[in-house]
Amino acid sequence: MHLCQRIKLTKYEFKRHQKKIGTVENVKKITNAMQMVSAVKMKKAQKAALEGRLYRTMLDQIMQRIFANTSDLASLSIPWLKETEGTRDLYILITSNKGLCGSFHTNLFKHVFAHIEGQSASDFITIGKKGADFVTLTRREVVADFSDEDLSDSVSPVFALIQEKFLSGSYRAIYVVYNKFISSLKSEPTTMQLLPVRDLAPLEVNTTSTHMQSHADYLIEPSVEQLLGPLVEDYLKEKIRGALADSEASEHSARMLAMKNATDSAGEIVHSLTLLRNKIRQSQITNELLDMIAAKESTDVN
Repeated sequence: MHLCQRIKLTKYEFKRHQKKIGTVENVKKITNAMQMVSAVKMKKAQKAALEGRLYRTMLDQIMQRIFANTSDLASLSIPWLKETEGTRDLYILITSNKGLCGSFHTNLFKHVFAHIEGQSASDFITIGKKGADFVTLTRREVVADFSDEDLSDSVSPVFALIQEKFLSGSYRAIYVVYNKFISSLKSEPTTMQLLPVRDLAPLEVNTTSTHMQSHADYLIEPSVEQLLGPLVEDYLKEKIRGALADSEASEHSARMLAMKNATDSAGEIVHSLTLLRNKIRQSQITNELLDMIAAKESTDVN
């Protein structure tokens, strides 16, 4: 290749890599800003999830003790505890309205698909546009979509809907599927049965605590049946509220981590492109020097 053509090609490559570096740096600024925003939202969501978890744990303990001290739960006229004649399952799928949160949705959708694969008798209530899109792709029926509502405001309408569907006998069981928040770096796809209420988690009691032992049994007045009705309703609402809080905390944690990884990757790309640009610039300078030496030699010959 002629020396002048090689110099022009080197200049073109230099400008092209310079433009790439500018583009990647702009992307890095965006991902860094999104990381900081997600970090602020993550702290707020994690605080809400962890603070509410203590109340829900105590509520689980109360429910467990009452169930353990009630001899015949089947005889109580509480519809939340009884099987229905329904033949279908209803899933409350909690996702987010936005993407760019790493494997937050991927792992959850794999978990859901593993549960519903081969089952045609399953419908969905979706909270989050990503979940609604997933259910549509799997050709399942979306009974209701609460994606446009605020998470804190969706507990009551969701509970009212599952109350109507379950008490009418339309569904045999109702589940909530969400990402359980464990830490800033980890969340776990979880399926939790809401209705009928059964198989409560084993009660964890510290045997060395005389305070817990002295309150192990409850004196219930006027009756277990009158107490369990509103208590189970509150229990179900708190389960839904806890799943929403855990999902929100997991979402912001996953997005913060994804944006941090994206920012770090952009920095590595900028570093690699900068080294390549410097090599091209060095080659460009060398070619220009060769061009000047060749021109001088040709002048001396003439």
